[in-house]
Amino acid sequence: MIDNNKDENEQVVAMIPERNKIREFAFLRQKALDLGALDATVIQTTDVIVENRVPLKCRAGCIGYGKKLTCPPYVPTPDEFRKILAEYRFALLVKFTSPAVTDPEVICSIYKYWLDPDAPADRKEKATQFWQDYFVGSKDCAPIMLELEKTAFNAGYTLALAFVNGSCRLCETCNVKGGICLHPTQARIPEHAVGINMKKTAENAGMPIRFPVAGHPEPMAIVLID
Repeated sequence: MIDNNKDENEQVVAMIPERNKIREFAFLRQKALDLGALDATVIQTTDVIVENRVPLKCRAGCIGYGKKLTCPPYVPTPDEFRKILAEYRFALLVKFTSPAVTDPEVICSIYKYWLDPDAPADRKEKATQFWQDYFVGSKDCAPIMLELEKTAFNAGYTLALAFVNGSCRLCETCNVKGGICLHPTQARIPEHAVGINMKKTAENAGMPIRFPVAGHPEPMAIVLID
């Protein structure tokens, strides 16, 4: 008699050690919550989606492109990062709540109202306020990600590495001309800069990102653990 369920059963058995390992990282999830994260979960790195088109958005739609050493083109390409990611098995995905508040009339054209000198004054003011608040929240998230990286390191995962949401804001002007980061122990790369599609990755983790954004944005960041 042929056991049609044999392959399926073997796959389930093979997954058990991975599930047990994920449970071992519960202390990291709790640490994230204790530090103020809205939510956090541990996933396998096979659920982290890396796409070549993601950093293309940096080049085509970000005013910071080429102006920070933690952003393209100064960071690993998606192809290079895929090789790095393959050396890790797990990651901690962390969700925050931003202090910024969206305005439905502004959010869908937020860059235009922020940067266009001919934008209506009231909408430009709202867009400017949104980004000011968002950048403050983003800057506050970075130390939490560093603390999570340190927590994993001290637990024996010495190659743990944090990524941050949004570009680095440690310096008013990055030392791009000098070619050396002035704060290497604090500066971290934004996840999208190396090609991580956070929307798809968040969906895989059961923590979807809402688009279009409504109310308070919920920025996300990631720590590679093992």
